[in-house]
Amino acid sequence: MESSHNQSRMIKIAIAEDNIFLAKSIEEKISFFDDLKFKYRGANGNEFIGKLEQDHNIDVILMDIQMPEMNGIQTTEYVKNKYPHIKILMLTVFDDDDNIFNAIQAGADGYLLKETNPEELYKSIIDVMQGGAAMTPSVALKALNILRFPEKITSEKKQVEEIKLSKRETEILDQLSKGLNYQQIANNLFISPSTVRKHIENIYKKLQVHNKIEAIQKATKHNIL
Repeated sequence: MESSHNQSRMIKIAIAEDNIFLAKSIEEKISFFDDLKFKYRGANGNEFIGKLEQDHNIDVILMDIQMPEMNGIQTTEYVKNKYPHIKILMLTVFDDDDNIFNAIQAGADGYLLKETNPEELYKSIIDVMQGGAAMTPSVALKALNILRFPEKITSEKKQVEEIKLSKRETEILDQLSKGLNYQQIANNLFISPSTVRKHIENIYKKLQVHNKIEAIQKATKHNIL
């Protein structure tokens, strides 16, 4: 009788993680505990949702944020709308304010950093299953700060929204990021090098940067590239 009772207490876990080595290490952490059962992994949001549609008998999802095709925040939002009973723990290397804020808004039940040890991971899974929220201490501190200073996040958000490059500027930045020089870009787009230079000056101004490297980094961060 005891074992069948135990079976029903099994907590079923799915993982959304594109890095196979990290996924394996998370699986290994789960395997230390008899009442956790690993079911499947998706390498990105799309693949994960495909598997979830086929089998949504899942209690907890361990969700990476940075995934190709469909990231963890979009995936969380989708899952929470369709299967609100499933608990979602973000597992990430990024603990910046934006990610924490977006993950919480998307409906995440907890937010842990990937270096979390097996005991902490287990405790966090049990916490969310009992209706609590689980957070790595450094993340909890940042979440408190977001609550204390919400205007900081909104001003950062506004700044992101204000970065709007024209189609031509985006094309030029894209070619710049591929290592082309002004002359090559001018040839490709049938415009003069001085026009290219003018566009690039505008791009730097809009992005509030001073050089090519910064421009590419910032544009990538804000999903312009």
